[in-house]
Amino acid sequence: MFYIPKVAVLHGKSVGFASQNSRFRNAKSKLSFFLGIIFTM
Repeated sequence: MFYIPKVAVLHGKSVGFASQNSRFRNAKSKLSFFLGIIFTM
């Protein structure tokens, strides 16, 4: 019985980490995109 919530917590952590990672990657690509626009103007 104790094993199931533990797995759920680990799964939730990995999902949260993945979404945070993708959000960080999106922010980085957007930042480089804006910098490219600024430098080409």
